[in-house]
Formats: sequence, C-alpha cells, structure tokens
Amino acid sequence: MMNRPEEKPPIRIAALADQCVQCGLCLPVCPTYALDRNEAESPRGRIAIAAALARGQASPTAELREHLDHCLGCMGCEKVCPANVRYGELLVETRALLGPAPQRPEHEIGLVRDPRRWRRLRRGLGWLGFASWKSALAKSLPARSMLRSALALWPRTPLPEPYVTQPAADEASDGEIVALFPGCIASVEDADAQRAARTLLRAAGYRVVELPAFCCGAMDLHGGDTARAEQAAAQVSAAWQGAQADHLVTVTPGCVGTLRHVLPGVRVADPMALLAARAQRLSFRPLPTRVAVHLPCTQSNVARSDDALLRLLRRVPGLDVAPLPKPPHCCGAAGTHVLEFPERAARLREDTLRQVAALAPQRLLSSNIGCRLHLAAGMQNERDWPHQHPLVLLAQQLET
Repeated sequence: MMNRPEEKPPIRIAALADQCVQCGLCLPVCPTYALDRNEAESPRGRIAIAAALARGQASPTAELREHLDHCLGCMGCEKVCPANVRYGELLVETRALLGPAPQRPEHEIGLVRDPRRWRRLRRGLGWLGFASWKSALAKSLPARSMLRSALALWPRTPLPEPYVTQPAADEASDGEIVALFPGCIASVEDADAQRAARTLLRAAGYRVVELPAFCCGAMDLHGGDTARAEQAAAQVSAAWQGAQADHLVTVTPGCVGTLRHVLPGVRVADPMALLAARAQRLSFRPLPTRVAVHLPCTQSNVARSDDALLRLLRRVPGLDVAPLPKPPHCCGAAGTHVLEFPERAARLREDTLRQVAALAPQRLLSSNIGCRLHLAAGMQNERDWPHQHPLVLLAQQLET
C-alpha cells in the first residue's frame, strides 16, 4: 500500500518531490519554520532533503534525518500549496525508506497502541495513588527522558467508564449506516466522546455500527515502521469489510488521514461533517458559556471539518464560540513528536496556550486526545481551564 507496484520507493519519492515549484507559500504556515527560521525546517527544505536522499545525492546522516523527524505532519503546507504537492505522501514514503528513528519511544508507543494494556495501567496506578507521587518521580528523571515526557502527559482526569461497542447497526429513520472507529488510546481516554458521537449520530437519523477498539497504525505509518503499519492496515480493512456501512468515522481527527490511506474510495470522515449535513435535525439547550475552540491540525488540514464543527457549536443558544486564530499553528503534540522532542513541543504549546488565554474562555474544546493531553500538561494557575471534546459538549446540550 505504500507504493505503486511499478515504482520503487526512491523513484516514487523523487517524482513526488519534482512536483514542488519552490514558491515558498508553505513557509508562513509551517510551525517548525516559525520556530527555527531555517530552510531545512520548512516543507520546501524537507522536500529537497527527501529528493537528495532518494537520488543518492546525500547520505541519511543524523543531522539530515533530524530535520525530517522534526516535521509535525500538520499538513498546513498541503492546504496552501498551489502545485498540489502531496507532501504527506512524500513524508510517509521517505520515513518508510529510512525506517524508524533511533530515538523512537517504542515502549511508550506499545502502551498507547494497546487499549487494554493502557486501561489496566491507568486502573492499577490509580489504585496506587499515582497522582500524588507522579511529580516527584518525574523530577527524579533526566530532563530529556522520554519517560519524563510521558509522565507530563499523564491524564489528570479520572479514568472514564469503559466504552461498550455495539457491533450491530441500530434502527433509524433512513438506511445510511455509519461505522464508528474507536481507535487506541482515544477508545479509553475519549470514551465519553465515543458515546457522544453515537448519541448525536442517532439523533441525526443515522444508523450506527461500532468497530472494535485497536490502533489504526497512524503512529507507525508516520514513524517509518512499515511492517506494523501494514499489520494495522489489514486489521482496519477486515473490520471495515465486516461493518457493511456507508461511512466510516472517528472522533479522533488524527486517525482520519491514515484510515483514508488504508481504505481508498471509502467515505472516511469526522462525525462533525455528517452531523453538520443534518444539523436541522438537532436541537440544543442553551449554554451561556464562552469556549475557546482549539482546531487540531488534522481537523483543519486533513479531515477539513473545522467549519462543520464551528457551525454545530454555534447552534447551541448562548454559547460564545471563540476559535483560535488562523492559520492554526500546531500545538506540538503531533503523535509521538511530543515524546521525541519535548522541548520543541513545549515551545509550540506555549504559543497555543497564549492564544487561548487571549480569548479569556471558561472552557477549552479540542477534538484530538493527544492535543488535549499535551495542552493540559502546560496548564496551571489562571490558565487551568476545564477541557473536553466538542462532541461531549454537544451531546450534553442535545434536546431529546
């Protein structure tokens, strides 16, 4: 699935790179270029690096590789590119050619990838009073320790009630069936959002069938671990075939691009898009609250459902909806990037939190579990806003 049968990876990478006309319109929307003001930390620079590696004009030194590894995969560049360069495809192909990075946090990824192990760990550490001694443990670890970075992301909220899937499609007012994909860590930490999606989709008249919880392979696909990504792809394909549905949705925008990659031709969407299409069927109770809306990069640039989300929120009477300014620079979470490059991720997070603070919200909404955990890790004192998935707010206010 990575390449066309007739093309070897280096040839494919070089062909994708040749589409770039070097215009530089990607630079203003690139968060890593904004951090470093270094051409090698821009999409244009990374395309040149990928082309040189593919053509054998450069060796994959640690320095060159780091520029590629720093990329957040936010896809802001693709959205503004006048030449329609498929930068995401080029990045995935190049990382697959190089293989996983030496600093890749395999143990941590293994925990996140497996919802059952993650839930058992959360429950066990909860019994041991982990929240009371987590900070002391983190301070005892080296500043650049990936475990220390992972501890900073540890959820501060109680473990949500388990989400119970219902594999059979329920009855509704028409025949369109939506398959709901829970994902991996989101199936645990965003269980409330899964339930909210089911409630809202049914209220909008869709029939809902739910897939089992497992990893879609996004972290492996973007991390160059081709073998694991292909295993996940096979699992996704099998689950989709068994669903017999018209649409595939996930409450985690970070999964949308990978699901589309694995299932070309399938209608993969953020549930916000389907709900907005039937918004007239949904009524909400008033909520006089000001909310800051963080729009994850994948929601804006891949799922492209940011407008649908804002339209739905603005249907809640009294809700003061304040989206963060555009262009949306990445908060720094970006899958495993927050673990591999915590200092860079923290700098990007601080920029995002400053934008949130300027909006003076009473609550913060964000659709991506990784983004919410990362942002929450940087919140303190007057910046410690309650935060939740937008679907949860919408379901709470739904008139039934």
